[in-house]
Amino acid sequence: MLKQRLITGLILGVGILATVWWAPLWLFSLIVGAATVYGAWEWSNFCRFKSVGRVAYVAMLAILIVLLFVGMDDALAAIITISAVAFWLGALVLVLRYPSEIKWRARGHKLIIGMFVLIPAWLALVRLKEMPNGEMLILLLLLLVWGADTGAYFAGRALGKHKLMPNVSPGKTIEGFVGGLAVCMFIALSFSIWNELTGAALVYLVLLSIVTAMASVLGDLFESMFKRERGIKDSGTLLPGHGGVLDRIDSLTAAAPVFLFGLQMAPPF
Repeated sequence: MLKQRLITGLILGVGILATVWWAPLWLFSLIVGAATVYGAWEWSNFCRFKSVGRVAYVAMLAILIVLLFVGMDDALAAIITISAVAFWLGALVLVLRYPSEIKWRARGHKLIIGMFVLIPAWLALVRLKEMPNGEMLILLLLLLVWGADTGAYFAGRALGKHKLMPNVSPGKTIEGFVGGLAVCMFIALSFSIWNELTGAALVYLVLLSIVTAMASVLGDLFESMFKRERGIKDSGTLLPGHGGVLDRIDSLTAAAPVFLFGLQMAPPF
């Protein structure tokens, strides 16, 4: 299993970095859109849809992505990004209250939640790609997400004693959470030094990176809550050793819009 996981992770990592760095915007949008649409297929399982319902849900989300790509302007993108940040603040409340909060468990609510999870994440990555130095910004975002996960894993194994959210994800610890944030702070400082950032720009980027890392943990916990309610370990089986697409992008779904919002509020460089 470990060997399978490493091989899949290596292939994914190379493919993702190649797409970020060399794919033109239209191709990047298409590839990220395809991953998002497949994520919708897995999300439809959370909604307990049958085959026809799952296909309809995926088709609806795919059409929305195409319409957004064709008709996107700055005002609409800003509205979606702000709405996504507000949504994730609400998601934090749901995670903290789990399992007492039950309203989100209705099929219709899950359908709408899935759209708020997936579409803004696609939009955020596309908008980041459009920015000056967009490839570098996406790389930083990915490093923060991976750093938060990797740091939490190793710190949790070495020091973990206190559970972070046992009702949602029993394996996560407070020590692991802090360790992940520490890794992300190191990544942000290294990135700032590499790009010769100083003063307020450096402080802002470090703070934004920490908030982004916290959002990535929330995204992971949020999907874990839905998997626990559905009674499944993984969202799918597409990626050997890693589960489904949602299992790989859950952290990114929250981190990407938060990171984009922070850059648009006060770009550090």
